[in-house]
Amino acid sequence: MIHYEYPLSERIRTLLRLEDLFERFDSYTASSMQHAHHAALLTLFELAEVAARSDLKTDLLQELDRQRAVLSALRGNPQVQDDTLASVLTAIDAAHHGIHQLPGKVGQHLRDDDWLMAIKQRATIPGGMCEFDLPSYHHWLHRHIEARKRQLREWLAPFASIRAAVDIVLGLLRDSGQPELQHTDNGIYQRMLESRNPQLIRVTLTDAMTCLPEISANKYMLNIRFVHAGSGQMRTCTDQPIDFDLTFCTL
Repeated sequence: MIHYEYPLSERIRTLLRLEDLFERFDSYTASSMQHAHHAALLTLFELAEVAARSDLKTDLLQELDRQRAVLSALRGNPQVQDDTLASVLTAIDAAHHGIHQLPGKVGQHLRDDDWLMAIKQRATIPGGMCEFDLPSYHHWLHRHIEARKRQLREWLAPFASIRAAVDIVLGLLRDSGQPELQHTDNGIYQRMLESRNPQLIRVTLTDAMTCLPEISANKYMLNIRFVHAGSGQMRTCTDQPIDFDLTFCTL
Protein backbone atom coordinates (compact mmCIF):
# COMPACT_ATOMS: atom_id res chain seq x y z
CA MET A 1 0.00 0.00 0.00
CA ILE A 2 1.10 3.57 -0.70
CA HIS A 3 -0.04 6.39 1.60
CA TYR A 4 -0.40 9.89 0.16
CA GLU A 5 -0.69 12.58 2.82
CA TYR A 6 -1.95 16.12 2.44
CA PRO A 7 -1.53 18.55 5.37
CA LEU A 8 -4.06 21.33 5.87
CA SER A 9 -1.92 23.60 8.02
CA GLU A 10 1.58 25.03 7.82
CA ARG A 11 2.39 23.47 11.20
CA ILE A 12 1.65 19.92 10.04
CA ARG A 13 3.41 20.62 6.74
CA THR A 14 6.58 21.52 8.65
CA LEU A 15 6.38 18.39 10.81
CA LEU A 16 6.00 16.17 7.73
CA ARG A 17 9.02 17.81 6.13
CA LEU A 18 11.08 17.24 9.26
CA GLU A 19 9.99 13.60 9.45
CA ASP A 20 11.01 13.04 5.84
CA LEU A 21 14.40 14.69 6.37
CA PHE A 22 15.12 12.64 9.51
CA GLU A 23 14.30 9.40 7.66
CA ARG A 24 16.40 10.46 4.69
CA PHE A 25 19.33 11.27 6.97
CA ASP A 26 19.12 7.82 8.58
CA SER A 27 19.10 6.13 5.19
CA TYR A 28 22.12 8.04 3.92
CA THR A 29 24.09 7.62 7.14
CA ALA A 30 23.51 3.86 7.22
CA SER A 31 25.37 3.54 3.93
CA SER A 32 29.15 3.14 3.74
CA MET A 33 29.43 5.16 0.52
CA GLN A 34 31.11 8.57 0.49
CA HIS A 35 28.39 10.04 -1.72
CA ALA A 36 25.71 8.84 0.70
CA HIS A 37 27.47 10.58 3.61
CA HIS A 38 27.76 13.70 1.45
CA ALA A 39 23.97 13.52 0.92
CA ALA A 40 23.50 12.99 4.69
CA LEU A 41 25.40 16.20 5.42
CA LEU A 42 23.34 18.18 2.89
CA THR A 43 20.19 16.73 4.48
CA LEU A 44 21.46 17.93 7.86
CA PHE A 45 21.69 21.46 6.47
CA GLU A 46 18.09 21.16 5.24
CA LEU A 47 17.01 19.98 8.69
CA ALA A 48 18.61 23.01 10.29
CA GLU A 49 16.82 25.35 7.86
CA VAL A 50 13.38 23.79 8.36
CA ALA A 51 13.78 23.48 12.14
CA ALA A 52 14.97 27.08 12.50
CA ARG A 53 11.39 28.39 12.41
CA SER A 54 11.01 30.63 15.42
CA ASP A 55 7.67 29.12 16.41
CA LEU A 56 8.62 25.45 16.02
CA LYS A 57 9.68 24.85 19.62
CA THR A 58 6.69 26.76 20.98
CA ASP A 59 4.24 24.84 18.75
CA LEU A 60 5.70 21.48 19.75
CA LEU A 61 5.72 22.32 23.47
CA GLN A 62 2.10 23.49 23.35
CA GLU A 63 0.99 20.41 21.43
CA LEU A 64 2.83 18.08 23.80
CA ASP A 65 1.20 19.83 26.76
CA ARG A 66 -2.22 19.45 25.16
CA GLN A 67 -1.74 15.78 24.34
CA ARG A 68 -0.41 15.09 27.83
CA ALA A 69 -3.55 16.62 29.34
CA VAL A 70 -5.84 14.65 27.00
CA LEU A 71 -4.06 11.35 27.58
CA SER A 72 -3.70 11.82 31.34
CA ALA A 73 -7.48 12.05 31.57
CA LEU A 74 -7.65 8.50 30.19
CA ARG A 75 -5.94 6.96 33.22
CA GLY A 76 -8.18 4.32 34.75
CA ASN A 77 -10.28 3.95 31.59
CA PRO A 78 -10.96 0.20 31.18
CA GLN A 79 -10.71 0.55 27.37
CA VAL A 80 -7.16 1.89 27.57
CA GLN A 81 -4.08 -0.22 28.31
CA ASP A 82 -2.31 1.35 31.28
CA ASP A 83 1.18 0.23 30.18
CA THR A 84 0.80 1.70 26.69
CA LEU A 85 -0.62 4.94 28.07
CA ALA A 86 2.20 5.25 30.60
CA SER A 87 4.77 4.64 27.87
CA VAL A 88 3.33 7.38 25.66
CA LEU A 89 3.13 9.85 28.57
CA THR A 90 6.75 9.09 29.49
CA ALA A 91 7.83 9.75 25.89
CA ILE A 92 5.88 13.03 25.88
CA ASP A 93 7.53 14.15 29.12
CA ALA A 94 11.01 13.29 27.83
CA ALA A 95 10.48 15.14 24.53
CA HIS A 96 8.98 18.14 26.32
CA HIS A 97 11.91 18.34 28.74
CA GLY A 98 14.44 17.99 25.92
CA ILE A 99 12.90 20.79 23.82
CA HIS A 100 12.58 23.04 26.86
CA GLN A 101 16.31 22.65 27.48
CA LEU A 102 17.31 23.54 23.91
CA PRO A 103 19.07 26.94 23.83
CA GLY A 104 18.42 29.35 20.96
CA LYS A 105 17.40 28.22 17.51
CA VAL A 106 17.29 24.55 16.66
CA GLY A 107 20.44 23.65 14.72
CA GLN A 108 22.47 26.58 16.06
CA HIS A 109 25.38 24.20 16.76
CA LEU A 110 25.76 23.73 13.00
CA ARG A 111 25.72 27.48 12.32
CA ASP A 112 28.42 28.00 14.93
CA ASP A 113 30.78 25.62 13.10
CA ASP A 114 32.77 27.64 10.54
CA TRP A 115 33.91 24.51 8.70
CA LEU A 116 30.34 23.28 8.22
CA MET A 117 29.16 26.72 7.13
CA ALA A 118 31.94 26.87 4.50
CA ILE A 119 30.66 23.56 3.13
CA LYS A 120 27.06 24.76 3.20
CA GLN A 121 28.01 27.93 1.30
CA ARG A 122 29.77 25.94 -1.42
CA ALA A 123 26.85 23.51 -1.59
CA THR A 124 24.64 26.25 -3.05
CA ILE A 125 26.94 26.50 -6.09
CA PRO A 126 26.30 23.88 -8.81
CA GLY A 127 29.30 21.56 -8.78
CA GLY A 128 30.92 23.75 -6.14
CA MET A 129 32.06 20.98 -3.80
CA CYS A 130 34.86 19.39 -5.79
CA GLU A 131 38.07 18.44 -4.02
CA PHE A 132 39.89 21.55 -5.33
CA ASP A 133 37.12 23.75 -3.85
CA LEU A 134 37.10 22.14 -0.40
CA PRO A 135 40.22 20.02 0.21
CA SER A 136 39.40 19.72 3.93
CA TYR A 137 35.98 18.27 3.08
CA HIS A 138 37.62 15.94 0.56
CA HIS A 139 39.85 14.75 3.40
CA TRP A 140 36.81 14.22 5.67
CA LEU A 141 35.12 12.07 3.03
CA HIS A 142 38.21 9.84 3.02
CA ARG A 143 38.14 9.26 6.77
CA HIS A 144 37.22 5.80 8.06
CA ILE A 145 33.57 4.93 7.48
CA GLU A 146 32.77 4.57 11.18
CA ALA A 147 34.46 7.89 11.98
CA ARG A 148 32.25 9.66 9.42
CA LYS A 149 29.13 7.92 10.72
CA ARG A 150 30.01 8.82 14.30
CA GLN A 151 30.46 12.49 13.45
CA LEU A 152 27.23 12.60 11.45
CA ARG A 153 25.36 11.14 14.44
CA GLU A 154 27.00 13.70 16.73
CA TRP A 155 25.81 16.54 14.50
CA LEU A 156 22.29 15.08 14.52
CA ALA A 157 22.16 14.49 18.29
CA PRO A 158 20.93 18.01 19.29
CA PHE A 159 17.87 17.42 17.08
CA ALA A 160 16.86 14.32 19.11
CA SER A 161 14.15 15.95 21.23
CA ILE A 162 12.66 17.70 18.18
CA ARG A 163 12.58 14.39 16.35
CA ALA A 164 10.94 12.64 19.29
CA ALA A 165 8.25 15.32 19.49
CA VAL A 166 7.62 15.17 15.73
CA ASP A 167 7.23 11.38 15.88
CA ILE A 168 4.83 11.63 18.83
CA VAL A 169 2.62 14.33 17.32
CA LEU A 170 2.44 12.77 13.85
CA GLY A 171 1.90 9.32 15.34
CA LEU A 172 -1.06 10.52 17.42
CA LEU A 173 -2.39 12.48 14.45
CA ARG A 174 -2.33 9.47 12.11
CA ASP A 175 -3.86 7.20 14.75
CA SER A 176 -6.76 9.61 15.22
CA GLY A 177 -8.43 8.74 11.91
CA GLN A 178 -10.29 5.68 10.68
CA PRO A 179 -9.90 4.70 7.01
CA GLU A 180 -13.09 4.81 4.91
CA LEU A 181 -13.30 2.87 1.66
CA GLN A 182 -14.21 5.18 -1.25
CA HIS A 183 -14.75 4.70 -4.98
CA THR A 184 -14.65 6.73 -8.18
CA ASP A 185 -15.30 5.71 -11.79
CA ASN A 186 -14.13 8.87 -13.57
CA GLY A 187 -10.93 9.67 -11.68
CA ILE A 188 -12.49 12.60 -9.80
CA TYR A 189 -13.57 12.55 -6.15
CA GLN A 190 -15.15 15.51 -4.37
CA ARG A 191 -16.52 15.80 -0.87
CA MET A 192 -17.77 18.51 1.44
CA LEU A 193 -15.80 18.49 4.70
CA GLU A 194 -18.63 20.00 6.73
CA SER A 195 -17.57 20.04 10.41
CA ARG A 196 -14.66 17.58 10.12
CA ASN A 197 -11.93 20.26 10.12
CA PRO A 198 -9.11 17.73 9.53
CA GLN A 199 -5.44 18.61 9.90
CA LEU A 200 -4.22 15.79 7.67
CA ILE A 201 -5.85 13.86 4.84
CA ARG A 202 -4.53 10.43 3.88
CA VAL A 203 -5.30 8.61 0.64
CA THR A 204 -4.19 4.97 0.47
CA LEU A 205 -3.87 2.99 -2.76
CA THR A 206 -2.42 -0.41 -3.58
CA ASP A 207 1.06 -0.20 -5.05
CA ALA A 208 -0.23 -2.03 -8.14
CA MET A 209 -2.40 0.98 -9.01
CA THR A 210 -1.03 2.95 -11.96
CA CYS A 211 -2.73 6.15 -10.84
CA LEU A 212 -1.81 8.61 -8.11
CA PRO A 213 -3.91 11.26 -6.32
CA GLU A 214 -3.53 15.00 -6.75
CA ILE A 215 -5.13 16.37 -3.58
CA SER A 216 -6.39 19.88 -2.92
CA ALA A 217 -8.48 20.87 0.06
CA ASN A 218 -9.56 23.67 2.34
CA LYS A 219 -11.79 23.67 5.41
CA TYR A 220 -14.90 23.37 3.24
CA MET A 221 -14.12 21.05 0.32
CA LEU A 222 -11.89 18.12 -0.62
CA ASN A 223 -10.95 17.50 -4.24
CA ILE A 224 -8.96 14.47 -5.44
CA ARG A 225 -7.96 14.01 -9.05
CA PHE A 226 -6.39 10.68 -9.90
CA VAL A 227 -3.83 10.95 -12.69
CA HIS A 228 -1.69 8.42 -14.54
CA ALA A 229 1.76 8.00 -13.01
CA GLY A 230 4.86 8.59 -15.10
CA SER A 231 6.39 11.31 -17.21
CA GLY A 232 4.60 13.40 -19.79
CA GLN A 233 1.25 15.13 -19.56
CA MET A 234 -0.71 14.38 -16.39
CA ARG A 235 -3.89 12.71 -17.65
CA THR A 236 -6.91 11.94 -15.47
CA CYS A 237 -7.53 8.22 -14.91
CA THR A 238 -10.89 7.94 -16.61
CA ASP A 239 -10.29 4.43 -17.97
CA GLN A 240 -10.52 2.43 -14.76
CA PRO A 241 -12.53 2.33 -11.52
CA ILE A 242 -10.52 3.30 -8.46
CA ASP A 243 -11.03 2.07 -4.91
CA PHE A 244 -9.07 3.82 -2.19
CA ASP A 245 -9.01 4.38 1.56
CA LEU A 246 -9.64 7.95 2.74
CA THR A 247 -8.67 9.00 6.27
CA PHE A 248 -9.34 12.29 8.02
CA CYS A 249 -6.90 12.92 10.88
CA THR A 250 -7.36 15.53 13.62
CA LEU A 251 -5.51 16.08 16.88
